[in-house]
Amino acid sequence: MHEDEPLHDQERNSGSADDDRPEGGRAGRRRGGREQSATQRALGLLTRREHSRKELQRKLTSRGMDAAEVETAIEALSGLGWQNDARFAESLVRSRAGSGYGPIRVRAELATHGLDSEAIARALDSYEGDWLENARDLVRRRFGGPSGEAPGEDLALRRKAADFLIRRGFDGERVRKATRFDPDD
Repeated sequence: MHEDEPLHDQERNSGSADDDRPEGGRAGRRRGGREQSATQRALGLLTRREHSRKELQRKLTSRGMDAAEVETAIEALSGLGWQNDARFAESLVRSRAGSGYGPIRVRAELATHGLDSEAIARALDSYEGDWLENARDLVRRRFGGPSGEAPGEDLALRRKAADFLIRRGFDGERVRKATRFDPDD
């Protein structure tokens, strides 16, 4: 070491207490050197976006947190209003509908987050948009002509549009109405 090297560089180069941590990182520690509690980690996740109860449990336990501590933390945050499955479900419905997905796809995704059928139904009912209009808009944008009209009488194009809507999670009735779009409807 050189005498003119700053002191903090000398300390960094002369074995420190951080030498026992795994390569490449802090290993879940904060800058102050303290481990984050399950509540702190859950709150950190919830400040970024809404999470379902099941999703929080999965994320925290996969990061090595104790399952009982995680459950206690989620209960506490739920009691304080930080975590709310109904709010999460409504947010996900709005987000997915805005991205062009239909109610069948959204219902299936909500089920993967551990929500019961009543909570899913309430979230889908709370959606203020029009699923049919969403489907028609998708058809216009994806399969419409230069002026944005519906596919018209081209059977092959209408079939492609119908397949697309089905993959996106729209039911048969909405698919039929959206692909046989009549502006006078």
